[in-house]
Amino acid sequence: MAKLVVTYPADPGATFDRDYYVKVHLPLCQQHFGPAGMTGGEALFPLADDSPFLCLGILSFTDPAAIGAAMAVPGVGEVFADIANFTSVQPTATAMA
Repeated sequence: MAKLVVTYPADPGATFDRDYYVKVHLPLCQQHFGPAGMTGGEALFPLADDSPFLCLGILSFTDPAAIGAAMAVPGVGEVFADIANFTSVQPTATAMA
C-alpha cells in the first residue's frame, strides 16, 4: 500500500470548496487513477482555524509504482485542471509508503 498525500496550504485569502472536492474532485481522481492502481481517496479538513492547511487529500494506491503510473495516465491533465474549480491555492503532493 502507498499513499499520495496532497496538501492545500491555508494561504491568506485562499478559497477552498470542500463540497466540490469531496463530491466531484475525488471521484474524478478515482475515475482516472483507478485503472492505474488507486484504491480509494479521502479528505481531511482541519478543526482549528489556525491550521497551516485547508485540506489534506489522501489517495491510496496498491503500491508505489501505481502512483507513478497514475501520474502518466491520459486523464491526469483533466485532474490537474480541475483544481482551479475548487481552490485558489497550488497544492503539494508527497508520495508515502
